[in-house]
Amino acid sequence: MPKEYSRALRIADQIQRELAELIHNELKDKRIGMITLTGVELSQDYGHAKIFYTTLGNAEDNFLTEKGLQHAAAFLRNQLSRRLRLRVVPLLTFIYDKSIEQGVHLSQLIDKAIKQDKQKK
Repeated sequence: MPKEYSRALRIADQIQRELAELIHNELKDKRIGMITLTGVELSQDYGHAKIFYTTLGNAEDNFLTEKGLQHAAAFLRNQLSRRLRLRVVPLLTFIYDKSIEQGVHLSQLIDKAIKQDKQKK
């Protein structure tokens, strides 16, 4: 029977916390503005980590942020290796998380449908 909170989930949470701190305090890249790390997915062998993030900017800002994070991935991995006691520190892949935008869009559609329904009555 699997544990409720497995080692992989604990490591992913720790990576998310450490990366958030590193990005906020250590990175000086102007392309990376205010970002929020929304999740981390680890491969089974802990060799690769997908880091999901979101920003408050437009599409151009998102593109620049992605390039800045890709450029800083090796530095961030190096810093993680100093902070975490793992045999293997995963390669970092940053992926823009569109779920927030999609949620806002769906919420707006629901509000619009409710408003139209009230106008019909």
